[in-house]
Amino acid sequence: MSKIVIDDNSDNERLRIGRILNGKREEFAWFVNRYSQQVIDFTSRMMPDAEDAKEVAQNAFVKAFRSLSTFGFQSSFCTWVCRIAYRESLNRLKRQQPHYVDIDNLPAIEDDEEELSTGREERIALMEEAIDDLPSDEQLLIHLYYYEDRPLRDIAYIMDAEPNALATRLHRIRKKLLRMIKQKENEQIDR
Repeated sequence: MSKIVIDDNSDNERLRIGRILNGKREEFAWFVNRYSQQVIDFTSRMMPDAEDAKEVAQNAFVKAFRSLSTFGFQSSFCTWVCRIAYRESLNRLKRQQPHYVDIDNLPAIEDDEEELSTGREERIALMEEAIDDLPSDEQLLIHLYYYEDRPLRDIAYIMDAEPNALATRLHRIRKKLLRMIKQKENEQIDR
């Protein structure tokens, strides 16, 4: 799994964006060359089809180019493009009507999330299955926070949410994952 690398090369990015806004449109190729693989990796976490992920990434760069004058340097350029790609991915997934897990039919659990952190191989495999069953936006949140160690502040910017709201959402997702894992374990016992 590739990690999105945020390069704090903001002065260089500012200069290039200034040149683009002053008519040197070809300078935008530097951003595409530098960040395209990271944005494709990002969209691949949400889009089940690799071609869809590439298309969404490409659309995000086109939108970024068209909106470049509105980029306020409140984040790195890469984070900004990922935010655009996130919205593009959600729009595409809504049109495709993704599969969602019916959490109302999951068994209730106690409030002991420590069980998620067990190192048993069987539990890890079940957790990976459960993560794959989550809606794509929840999968993305899990991947960005746990697998990529992104700060909630950056994730909140990408997902256009408040950090505290995402922290609460992560808590709920962990509870949901534990219920899903327990259900999968019970299904294995019943076989």
